[in-house]
Amino acid sequence: MIYLDSAATTLQKPASVARAAAWAINHLASPGRGGHRPAMAAADTAFACREEAAALFHVSEPERVVFTFNATHGLNIALHTLVKPGSRVVISGYEHNAVTRPLHAIPDVEIRVARSPLFDRAAALEAFRQALDQGADVAVCTHVSNVFGFILPVEEIAALCRDRAVPLIVDASQSAGCLPLDFEALGAAFAAMPGHKGLYGPQGTGLLLCGMEPDPLLAGGTGSESRLQSMPAFLPDRLEAGTHNIAGIAGLLEGLRFVRRRGVENIAAQESLLARRLGEGLREIPGSQVFLAQDPMDQSGVVSFQLEGWDCEALGEVLGKRGFALRAGLHCAPLAHETAGTLEQGTVRAGLSVFNTHREVEQFLRTLGRLAERGEDPA
Repeated sequence: MIYLDSAATTLQKPASVARAAAWAINHLASPGRGGHRPAMAAADTAFACREEAAALFHVSEPERVVFTFNATHGLNIALHTLVKPGSRVVISGYEHNAVTRPLHAIPDVEIRVARSPLFDRAAALEAFRQALDQGADVAVCTHVSNVFGFILPVEEIAALCRDRAVPLIVDASQSAGCLPLDFEALGAAFAAMPGHKGLYGPQGTGLLLCGMEPDPLLAGGTGSESRLQSMPAFLPDRLEAGTHNIAGIAGLLEGLRFVRRRGVENIAAQESLLARRLGEGLREIPGSQVFLAQDPMDQSGVVSFQLEGWDCEALGEVLGKRGFALRAGLHCAPLAHETAGTLEQGTVRAGLSVFNTHREVEQFLRTLGRLAERGEDPA
């Protein structure tokens, strides 16, 4: 199988990730739940993971790196901290359901979409400027569109928010580990990310970077301040109720170490090169529509396409039977498809990682080219 679905989950991971997770199951207890060796070793592992993440993302204190179940969990914490009934929220036209569904669940929230054409960073920045100037209490922006790989101008949008004293939430689901992210320089209120994508950790892990004091989404035991019937006031305990996924955290620690050793800039360059070749090869296939930025700096290692005569989900299924793992449909981001004009049909999406090769890309292009020659979906 040739795996091209790393925008969903990086199935191919460094071997050290699985080894660390397996070792943790047999050797680590729960951090903060005892003074014995397995509990203390678990606490050391958890803190080492926070330190690695703080170094990678330029977070001032490791304690401001909070463990979550996934990016959705972190985004819910951030949104419920900042967005109240009646709040005015500005979002990009490329947000995932992990942002839009929690917003729609809060009563009387005014959601203003800063719409802009695909792969137009200047237009995206101007759309945010205009939307913010109409008045806003909170802004939310994805760093990279999970559908199209469009890299939004998050640094410039963050500057607009700082100038207007509007707290910003960054969804780094598609950028963490794949693109440089300086949390301190952004000055954002929060940045949420999964552990299982560009950080090469296990599923069921995530990180929330906290630039302000958050409100807990869950309440329960923390191993600290146990006399209190309210959550501790300090991070990370304030947000980490219940038993940690210490096996996942041990694996995530190794994923973070892998990313730091490889270098985010090197990872970005490799993925961009593969994405450019994939996009250009797709354009050579008759009947294909490829969503590819003119400037390689505007696109990550995610490429979406459609093929004339084929239903996208049917094409994804046929490719799967031929040994290629991709994702087809709306990718939990109907707003992004609405913005790009692909809501009716969706797209087939290839998500690349450092474990993909030029040979795999060429093999995929040959297979898709043969399918295109048939002219239509056989179903």
